[in-house]
Amino acid sequence: MNLSFNIEYRTNWGEEVRIADLFHESIPMHTTDGIYWTANIELDVPKEGIAINYSYQIEQNGVVTRKEWNSFPRQLHLSGVTKKKYIVNDCWKNIPEQLYFYSSAFTEVLLTHPEKAETPISYKKGLMIKAYAPRINNDYCLAICGNQKALGNWNPEQAVLMSDANFPEWQIELDASKLKFPLEYKFILYNKKEKKADCWENNPNRYLADPELKINETLVISDRYVYFDTPIWKGAGIAIPIFSLKSEKSFGVGDFGDLKDMIDWAVSTNQKVIQILPINDTTMTHKWTDSYPYNSISIYAFHPMYIDITQMGALKDKAAMSQFSKRQKELNNLPAIDYEAVNQIKWDFFHLIFQQEGEKVLASNDFKRFFNANKEWLQPYAVFSYLRDIYKTPNFREWPQYTVYNQQEIEKICQPGSTDYPHIALYYYIQYHLHLQLQSATQYARKHGIVLKGDIPIGISRNSVEAWTEPHYFNLSGQAGAPPDDFSINGQNWGFPTYNWDVMEKDGYRWWMKRFQKMAEYFDAYRIDHILGFFRIWEIPMHAVHGLLGQFAPSLPMSKEEIESYGLPFRKEYLTPYIHESFLGQLFGPHTEYVKQTFIQPTDTPDIYCMRPGFRTQREVETFFMEKNDEDSIWIREGLYTLISDVLFVPDNKEEDKYHPRISVQRDFIFRSLNEEERNAFNILYNQYYYHRHNEFWQQQAMKKLPQLTQSTRMLVCGEDLGMIPSCVASVMNNLRILSLEIQRMPKNPMYEFDHLNEYPYRSVCTISTHDMSTLRGWWEEDYQQTQRYYNLMLGHYGTAPTVAPPGICEEVVRNHLNSSSILCILSLQDWLSIDGKWRNPNVEEERINVPSNPRNYWRYRMHLTLEQLMKADELNKKICELIKYTGRNPKK
Repeated sequence: MNLSFNIEYRTNWGEEVRIADLFHESIPMHTTDGIYWTANIELDVPKEGIAINYSYQIEQNGVVTRKEWNSFPRQLHLSGVTKKKYIVNDCWKNIPEQLYFYSSAFTEVLLTHPEKAETPISYKKGLMIKAYAPRINNDYCLAICGNQKALGNWNPEQAVLMSDANFPEWQIELDASKLKFPLEYKFILYNKKEKKADCWENNPNRYLADPELKINETLVISDRYVYFDTPIWKGAGIAIPIFSLKSEKSFGVGDFGDLKDMIDWAVSTNQKVIQILPINDTTMTHKWTDSYPYNSISIYAFHPMYIDITQMGALKDKAAMSQFSKRQKELNNLPAIDYEAVNQIKWDFFHLIFQQEGEKVLASNDFKRFFNANKEWLQPYAVFSYLRDIYKTPNFREWPQYTVYNQQEIEKICQPGSTDYPHIALYYYIQYHLHLQLQSATQYARKHGIVLKGDIPIGISRNSVEAWTEPHYFNLSGQAGAPPDDFSINGQNWGFPTYNWDVMEKDGYRWWMKRFQKMAEYFDAYRIDHILGFFRIWEIPMHAVHGLLGQFAPSLPMSKEEIESYGLPFRKEYLTPYIHESFLGQLFGPHTEYVKQTFIQPTDTPDIYCMRPGFRTQREVETFFMEKNDEDSIWIREGLYTLISDVLFVPDNKEEDKYHPRISVQRDFIFRSLNEEERNAFNILYNQYYYHRHNEFWQQQAMKKLPQLTQSTRMLVCGEDLGMIPSCVASVMNNLRILSLEIQRMPKNPMYEFDHLNEYPYRSVCTISTHDMSTLRGWWEEDYQQTQRYYNLMLGHYGTAPTVAPPGICEEVVRNHLNSSSILCILSLQDWLSIDGKWRNPNVEEERINVPSNPRNYWRYRMHLTLEQLMKADELNKKICELIKYTGRNPKK
């Protein structure tokens, strides 16, 4: 069989267009003018026919320099006629403007076509027309109507229906021997239920001159994009951590079984998305400090507490089972999660059920398939977890054995005959059940038209499986965090290692690609936590506790000469803490003399002090105050942290004699010590450095990574782009069609105190609050003057704002957000419940999930009512349905 590929692409000197994915090696194409490229290929095709996938790419000197968008592969169905010739006319595929409609969130869930039509039959002389039209649900199909009998003679009732066999691509093959040329036609949105045309595409007629086809030739015209004047698609959803779910059957913490109940509630209220927090295993010490969901020990393994133990089977020991039932009721009645008790009781059950059922499960074919597919991560995770508990620490550097990962050594202790094997196999068993349960919830969600949206943390723990097995990917001598923002005036120090992006680039970001692809097994959308980290990360030295002494990595530090070119004479004193007698009392109050005697000492300059040896870093101060948690100790400790970070410049951690202006230093004493001329010079330097210097550089960094990572799966991509946002971020996210995150009280326009909901980009997710913020009701009570301005200016009310947010006001805020321009409005459960005085939590303080400024926050928020009660809350549910309906977020087509 002969295939003739044709494409128009204007190349530069030395570039060539090649066909990829058809064979092991790419296939060269030929051109005479550098614009029109062709290739003829002979292919053996079986009698029953075959479907082939292919794509185009640009190469220069044997190196691939550009690939076309291939998240949704080109597919061509070939008949089994040996003498057949296909003439394929293609166009280069850039990322579609409406990329979201090509994501699995839409093609497999929201606009899915579960029963697809057959592939069109082939003709001896054929005209195959292929078109992309993803915005068509299962009640409709694409049809074609034109200027002759075979196309209905412009009668839409006689239009030819196209096949969705490769949805969202539609195709039809026409018998070219019955066509008269030139051909004119249009695409139609056809209602299958009512058997009539709903609307025509709104553009001039499409035209095709006579292709002069011969017998056994088929012309393929592809890459047509079809749009209709239909209402824009907008949906609503809910954000809630899995651990926060609560049903009558759950065990003191939300689990994957509860997720199905939440799916039922989302369906009953016409919501389309359920967004969760990370669900990876965070077990370090088996203490409540492990509750932080962004500090995982594995990027693949799920947290064992998310198992619904009722799905694992019942214990044959009825007395033991009775005890578990008793504890289940006790833990489930608590207003918040008792992390330690929940995990302890579940682990007690795991040991017993594994003794009873483990051998049978591990011998099953289903388990063996799971193990073989996941062995690469599952085996080291299981061994890590086993050794962590034996050696009483997740810090593998402190283990007496296996501090350096050696796969051959690990294989030995994983052999079924070894004494270690039963302890290791327990983790296989648990992860297998977690996989089955989440996979079941995923299938349930897809079946009911609900998109599950996961969360990919930007960091990993330095005491994790990945840091142990693949340390070359990480910079373990630094700490990732965030510069100061509305969440924390001192910045955030997450403690994660940063990435060695240069190393990751060498293997095509394989580490990230595997991570995304694994996630796509369970989710159809995901949130990239701190997407700014793919542009640059805030890297903090190991000796620092707060985030103020950090620097962006990668970045372009400044030399002394460059600093002085701004009119600021460089002095070494700018690199050391500025400690002056005049403000010590302001910082330490009645503890000032104690601080002078213990932590600081005089210098040769009158009234100027320096830190004493043993207290020159924040970590040293932290160690001194480790067991001191009284108010006075905390006061002194925080004051000392402030002294140590009171520098004007931070040395670069790679290049000697290069420096970064310290972030937010304008609030500190060293800045106030400058004269007016020096302050002005520093501010000009500072603004240039933080807001202009790196834009192009950081854009290049992001475009190295994000295109192939975000296109490695068909999940819908949403980026958490909050904080100190470089101006290049918006253009990169727009070019890659990544949904942004919009929050009214965190406007991206510096001229606004509150964002304007009608100005949100369509390609965005809007919300009222995130897990890192107070809820709507909590925020209302934080700053009364700000609330008053919001009440008058944004809600348009006269008079005095209420001191607490009544249900009517909350409903108004919710409605306004649902009316926003964003494609998705995803609200927290707390904010949904705020609209109903009967069902909202009586205690607003219990609604808060995380306080980012508190590094020891206990993540234990839980629904104050059960999912069963929520399903029966008829008035609330009816109100939510109506809000979604009347704000246009319940699309029918």
